[in-house]
Amino acid sequence: MPSESMEPAYSAGEVVTVDLDAYDSAVPTIGDAVIFHPPRGMETEKCGVPSQPKKPCRVPTPKLSSQVFLKRIVATSGDRLSIRRGRPVVNGSMILADVIQPCRHFGSCNMKRTITIPPDHYFVMGDNSGASSDSRFWGPVPARAIIGKVMTSSAPT
Repeated sequence: MPSESMEPAYSAGEVVTVDLDAYDSAVPTIGDAVIFHPPRGMETEKCGVPSQPKKPCRVPTPKLSSQVFLKRIVATSGDRLSIRRGRPVVNGSMILADVIQPCRHFGSCNMKRTITIPPDHYFVMGDNSGASSDSRFWGPVPARAIIGKVMTSSAPT
């Protein structure tokens, strides 16, 4: 883990174990911590379509980055999503309130306009929402970009 974006569940410097076969016969679900290649727009927090104020990015840039990120799935294909105080509201209900930390910043913490997650995509966020570059800025992650499911973590070596 190179950053604090997933604290407190995963700390900077921790080593994680990933099940690379977890999604061979299953699909990722809300709450899963996954590693993946983010859309290439993540380098500049660029959405694949012109973004609107107070609305999460609904379409990623088409190409994938070579970088590998760890984030939590907060919405899946067809879900309707908005963000309140940095926490996901999916299909009208705040979810993962025990995992996703609230944030106090404006902008990315309150994206009250709802988007629908496209087919074969997942919306991911960092648990430390105030310190995370995630799908709010660069869009949902295509299913093909997901590498595996995080299973365990350990202290830095």
